[in-house]
Amino acid sequence: MSFSGIPAALQSALTSRGYAAPTPVQSAVLAEDAAGRDLLVSAQTGSGKTVAFGLSIAPELLGGAERLPPPGAPLAIVVAPTRELALQVKAELTWLYAPAGGRIASGVGGMDPIAEKRQLLAGAHIIVGTPGRLCDHLERGNLKPDALRVVVLDEADEMLDLGFREELEAILDRLPPERRTLMFSATVPRAIAALAKSYQRDALRLEVGGGGEAHGDITYRAMAVAPHEIERAVVNLLRLEDPPLAMVFCATRAAVARLHGNLAERGFPTVALSGELTQAERLRALQALRDGRSRVCVATDVAARGIDLPELDLVIHAELPRDSETLLHRSGRTGRAGRKGTSVLLVPHPRRRMAERLIGAAKVAATWGPAPSADAVRARDAERLAEQARSVLAEEASEDDLALAQRLLAGSDITSETLASALIKMLRAPLPAPEEIAEQKPERREARREAPDADAPRGGEGVWFRLNIGRNGNADPRWLLPFLCRRGHLTRQEIGRIRILGQETMVEIAPYAAERFAAAARQAGDGEDEDIRIQPMQPFRQGAREAPPRAEQAPAPRPAKPGKPEKKGKHGAGKPPKRFEKKPKPGPGAEGRKRPGSAPRLGKRDRVA
Repeated sequence: MSFSGIPAALQSALTSRGYAAPTPVQSAVLAEDAAGRDLLVSAQTGSGKTVAFGLSIAPELLGGAERLPPPGAPLAIVVAPTRELALQVKAELTWLYAPAGGRIASGVGGMDPIAEKRQLLAGAHIIVGTPGRLCDHLERGNLKPDALRVVVLDEADEMLDLGFREELEAILDRLPPERRTLMFSATVPRAIAALAKSYQRDALRLEVGGGGEAHGDITYRAMAVAPHEIERAVVNLLRLEDPPLAMVFCATRAAVARLHGNLAERGFPTVALSGELTQAERLRALQALRDGRSRVCVATDVAARGIDLPELDLVIHAELPRDSETLLHRSGRTGRAGRKGTSVLLVPHPRRRMAERLIGAAKVAATWGPAPSADAVRARDAERLAEQARSVLAEEASEDDLALAQRLLAGSDITSETLASALIKMLRAPLPAPEEIAEQKPERREARREAPDADAPRGGEGVWFRLNIGRNGNADPRWLLPFLCRRGHLTRQEIGRIRILGQETMVEIAPYAAERFAAAARQAGDGEDEDIRIQPMQPFRQGAREAPPRAEQAPAPRPAKPGKPEKKGKHGAGKPPKRFEKKPKPGPGAEGRKRPGSAPRLGKRDRVA
């Protein structure tokens, strides 16, 4: 399909930009059954949606003429979730409608509202803005809605995620009821469907690239790593892939600041994007990414909304997204407009099942594997450095360079190997050093699926470990179980029986996870857990079965005092009674501190027959 049937002015603009054929979403909105109707379109980020709705609203703006009428009150309004996306949409519509005499105004937060008011008073055909600033212009009377013929909500799902529902409803309520409404969204959750039902009339639902074909240009990979080695895995990924531009996602501002500092300290040209930045700082960071001064962007989900970086080849999820829609939004920053991209999820061992559910809900296929090792990075470096050295040596040397080389070689024993190694050393010097990552042993998941009772802690005997804390140290399963998962990189299903004794605790671990647990347990804890030591109760082999601890391994009970019979409780004879904290004895004046309304206890002498 070609761009046939569109106005000649827009056709010339597309030709000058090198557009030969429409993308799938552009073909869908230009179809005959979509002409003049309200549209609810779902398509992945970077599929050409801006040009799509720019072409779709052309009949309402031009009215059959070749050029737009003189600018006055806006004829169309486009609402975008972020400043960056609104400015990008304005730039796209500017070149698209330039041959038709179009004038595009903007209304976004962080910009001078007085200058925007002057633009509107001077006249415009289309205004593009963010929900808050557009609401402000409507309330102040700067934006006259009477002439509006069409409204476009771009990335509608993101606007609802950012909490702009009230602003969107306020804008839509002020617009003429006979307008045409177009809603574009990467996903169509229930909230978007409800908004469309309230503000659209007989909308045509268009789903482009949905189902299992979503993000077909993106390769998904999942890497299981130890929780304390997430940052090391990020370093090795960046070094191994060496992308022209990469984006690393974290869940919080604090995590962004920490990872940004660590990457910058290791020598990566990095910028950070989070909600605490001012607009000027944000623009400087984005400009550094676009002009190549920075190659890594560490960002939160909200701060990365609406960012368009054409050279972005790699997306790393340093912290797992909260749901499948966030996973698709993050990954959609790469693989745009026909380019290939890679999305890598770094999955801590205890959260593997959650990652599998996220990938399944997103309907994408991910390849599982280990994080890149330092040896893999060095091997890739050897290939790259050899290629760089060959390209340098292939360049024709100037006379000055040849003269200097001859002076260095004159009267010296420098060999060609020495020169080549010096060149490699100079090329290697600016590269950040790779990180050592513990080798992850395969856990034979397929075998466990076939015979779940063979390796499960509760289906057979596991490997026993001893902790140097017991009942006397307030050991309790309610905090022991999360502690073991965090410290030992386990899931709850890999922990079997827990026996809490007076001075120590014994824990049963699944055989297939015992070696990983032992390696992780040797790492020093942090905060309150640094004094807790975990040791195997006897040497073990990977996958070997261990017998449960024998009764004599438990500490012996206290002997009974002379002259008194041995105390027997619910634990049985010969076993220590349940211990409780000793309560302080009441001192003088204890009666005065009794609970109001409670009667004092009477002794034998005080009782009345």
